[in-house]
Amino acid sequence: MCAVPVSSSVPLPEFARSTTFRWTLAVAGAFAACIVLLFGFVYWQTAIAMTARVDRTISEELRLVAGDTPERRLEAIEDRLRQDPRRIKLGALFSADGRKIAGNIESLPAGLELGAPAQNAQVVRLDNRGREQQTARAVARRLPNGEMLVIGRNVDEVGQIADIVERALVLGLPLAFCFAIGTGLLLSVRAQKRVEKVNQRVERIVAGDLRQRLPTDGHDDPFDKLAVIVNGMLDRIEALIGEIAGVGDDIAHDLRTPLTRVRATLERGRDNARTLEELRAVADRAIGGLDQSLAIITALLRIAEIEHSRRLAGFSKVALADLVREVGDLYEPIAEDKHVTLRIEAGDESTVHGDRDLLLEAVVNLVDNAVKFTPEGGRVELTLLRGDGESVVRVRDTGPGIGNSERDIVIRRFYRSDKSRQTQGLGLGLSLVAAIVKLHGFRFTIAPGPGCVAEIACPRQPALSS
Repeated sequence: MCAVPVSSSVPLPEFARSTTFRWTLAVAGAFAACIVLLFGFVYWQTAIAMTARVDRTISEELRLVAGDTPERRLEAIEDRLRQDPRRIKLGALFSADGRKIAGNIESLPAGLELGAPAQNAQVVRLDNRGREQQTARAVARRLPNGEMLVIGRNVDEVGQIADIVERALVLGLPLAFCFAIGTGLLLSVRAQKRVEKVNQRVERIVAGDLRQRLPTDGHDDPFDKLAVIVNGMLDRIEALIGEIAGVGDDIAHDLRTPLTRVRATLERGRDNARTLEELRAVADRAIGGLDQSLAIITALLRIAEIEHSRRLAGFSKVALADLVREVGDLYEPIAEDKHVTLRIEAGDESTVHGDRDLLLEAVVNLVDNAVKFTPEGGRVELTLLRGDGESVVRVRDTGPGIGNSERDIVIRRFYRSDKSRQTQGLGLGLSLVAAIVKLHGFRFTIAPGPGCVAEIACPRQPALSS
């Protein structure tokens, strides 16, 4: 048995299968077609212009020769033919019966119409170089005495121009096409190398190395612009993952303390409780520790809900003055119990667009912090001010304040400064305020220094009609 060879197709190189190379082939083909059309148009217009000029010339010569006397006519034809170094002029005078009288045309061209505009004709030229068949543009007219006058001009020049155009296309078009293909290969290989670099970086990022970034060449081309956008996105993702990891550590740290306390309390109660009342006291302390853990989880869920903008549908006009007075009424007894003076001033009656419950919660958290950290005999001011196109809710206290280095990090979740370590709290109040302000598109600022000044700046809306 003889083996039958199996034909296998050789796959194209990777650069030849790229979109860039295929587009280059398409553009090169379109470019070649445009060149052919352009050269064809140039030849066509040139032929038309040359033919029209020849027609005007021979028609004018025919008119001049026909206007001469019979004796002068023969001399004019001979003079015209003698002044022809390029051998392109044709002319002859024929008798009424078609016999040649003078000129360099052997016989009256077949099909040449008398009195018609210039037309193509096949003529036989006779001169001192012999007999030659030529293609010419010619006009013919019958003279008053019955003779026939033919004036023509060789138009082989038009054909020569066609040959020149054809040679230019044959020699130049392949070179131009090859140059286009070479450019396409260069661009395709360059793009392929950049894609390979990007793939290598992406594989490292997928593997978990979030410090990697897409490479840029500094040419500000679309590829670089896309890489800059993606790198910015990677920066944000890396920062968010770092924040998530940090929050996870903070959650574990803040939950471990109350849960450890609950476990220790239950263990001691199990071992030491002798009566029902003692066991109930142990259970109450354990419930208090669990409540603190649940409060942490509830606050985190609340912040997540606000940051994901799930409350935008509940936005409406909110009268800040009423809101500020309500917070003041709520915290006056609390401040009084702590011997802290709480001063409320709400003179701005304008409104803002937002969620009233969330804004109330934000102001409550600021006032709660101020009252909590202000020592006995101190002062807390809750003021609603009119700014330039905005209303400002300002909370000022005479507490220990916030250092300049802590101004940006104090709104992080679970952050508690050294001054507040001994004060009960979760470290989530200012994070909640920052999330609410960000949801509304307002501005939240904290001024550092002795005493704390926190402000929420809200763009105003027209005042509510009474």
